[in-house]
Amino acid sequence: MTWRLVFVLGVVALGVLGCRARAVVPITFDPGRLAVPADPRLLTTHEDAVRGIGAMLAREFGLPLPDELTLYVYGSRRGFEEGLVSDARLSPMRAAELSESALGVGRPRQLLFHDEALPRGREWLRLIAHELTHVCQIELAGGDRGPAQWLKEGMADWVAFGVLERLRLDSLARRRDAAQESVRRSVVLAATPAVLEALASPSGFSARHRSGGAAPTYQLSFLMVDRLVARGGFDGLVRYFQSFTVGRDHDANFERTFGLTVQAFERDALDGLARRP
Repeated sequence: MTWRLVFVLGVVALGVLGCRARAVVPITFDPGRLAVPADPRLLTTHEDAVRGIGAMLAREFGLPLPDELTLYVYGSRRGFEEGLVSDARLSPMRAAELSESALGVGRPRQLLFHDEALPRGREWLRLIAHELTHVCQIELAGGDRGPAQWLKEGMADWVAFGVLERLRLDSLARRRDAAQESVRRSVVLAATPAVLEALASPSGFSARHRSGGAAPTYQLSFLMVDRLVARGGFDGLVRYFQSFTVGRDHDANFERTFGLTVQAFERDALDGLARRP
């Protein structure tokens, strides 16, 4: 028999999760009480980190937070997989796939994390910022369907690296340089033409990072989004996601927002990546 201890808590320190199977924390975001953390060392629990990073996303990036969300933290990979089915309502096949490759998942008004796999520190905060950005993207787009997966993942990484920079734990420039070097060494660029078309759907994105490597696939997405930000600012990304509240055509929304087709952007971006500075 498998025993589960379920904790429904308002204010709780999740750092003591230990061997407990599952913790559930409802979190509300009051716009008037969002406090940007002054010191990352104060972010020691999942709840503290979600609240602090949420404040940064709202105040410093202008991203919309839901009024409330539910935070789930699981003490084992098996518990995480089961939670993706029972709590996030994913199919068993998708849950199994994600539990093997991911440590966190952002869903509509939900955050789900595998606690034992990642120690507290910079990468733990990056993961929380990445997944919380996905929650904000869903708020922007009025749902999870439509926006290209490479843009979702690239924006989530771009924001997460920006959070680390503001916490003085890392820099966007360092992450950009590392990503460019990694992508140039990988087989991802050899997959052209239409690499972005292949990365547009969740299934295509997953297939590419299984065949070409997870790191370069995410890094390529980050570099593409970084290029979009350089072209039109971060507000362009926000407008792109907001455009899905009135239409679900990714290519049309991309062209209306950024002023060129996905194909033209891809050719220019990949040519730039292939050339060393």
